[in-house]
Amino acid sequence: MPATRSLESTLTRAWMHRGPLACALWPVSLLFRLLSSLRARLYRSGLFKAERLPVPVIVVGNIFIGGTGKTPLTIWLVEALRARGFTPGVISRGYGSSADSVREVGATSSAQEVGDEPLLIARRGQCPVMVGRARAAAARAMLAAHPGVDVLIADDGLQHYGLARDIEIVLFDARGVGNGWLLPAGPLRELPSRRRDFTVVNAPALSSRLARDVGGAPFRMHLAGRYAERLAAPSERVTLAELKGRRIVAAAGIGNPGRFFAMLDAAGLEFSALPLPDHHDFLDAPFDGLDADAILITEKDAVKCRQIENLKNDPRLWVVPVTAQIDAALAEQIVEKCRGRSTA
Repeated sequence: MPATRSLESTLTRAWMHRGPLACALWPVSLLFRLLSSLRARLYRSGLFKAERLPVPVIVVGNIFIGGTGKTPLTIWLVEALRARGFTPGVISRGYGSSADSVREVGATSSAQEVGDEPLLIARRGQCPVMVGRARAAAARAMLAAHPGVDVLIADDGLQHYGLARDIEIVLFDARGVGNGWLLPAGPLRELPSRRRDFTVVNAPALSSRLARDVGGAPFRMHLAGRYAERLAAPSERVTLAELKGRRIVAAAGIGNPGRFFAMLDAAGLEFSALPLPDHHDFLDAPFDGLDADAILITEKDAVKCRQIENLKNDPRLWVVPVTAQIDAALAEQIVEKCRGRSTA
């Protein structure tokens, strides 16, 4: 695990600049670009068949590898569509899921079975969620089990061209496109110029340079967290301001832990940061021996900690829910496109 973290950290730093390591990997990235472009063209030409469903399909994804905030955006989209008369369902790969076949996320599902992000989406979005490696199979299962679903959201399915989509939403964060190169010389799965219907940037501010780099007339998304709830008793809430003065550790097992820490810092909290690998399972008891009055964790981490005996009743653990704030015009344009009209 330490060796993996070290390699990941080295690559992450290299991907933000066109330094020696990135330049050394650049020839390999050309092969990656060729193969990924060829695959996309085969689907666009019809030589590879994409399955089309009887309801609109909205794909939420990113071309920057790692966490950019797809789960909060997906939850926001579920709520926005429901408020406008739709009955949404979500399909997901379910990172870390042990299931080879399609499985519905239920009240008793574990993160090991279905993945941490689908658990969070089902809990916060209060909508049906299906997980499966084959997105088209998961979509068919969703419509069979929930015939009232009239729009499907594919969480993190941008490169899964086997499922035809009506709307693509590409999400970036403040890192933009990094050094602008494809894997493994850079952090991108596809070129920033790839087509999409909507672009969203999860960042405290949207500068003209960032907007230019990501392209697509982006909408800004801001993740707001104002309070913390005790893991063992969610009805017990305090504002973040009320935590000032306590000995705090902030832990995050998400794709970009720095974003969580920056939010807490902006709230005026002083804390020790504990970054953990994305999708961390917490089975290594990372909080044992920590000298802290409060340990702040993300909602994504909380769904796993609630299922671990020695963590679910730890009085030091507090969850910080976040809510995506996005211009309502994005939801209106998505609805227009779902109903068959062109976007503004």
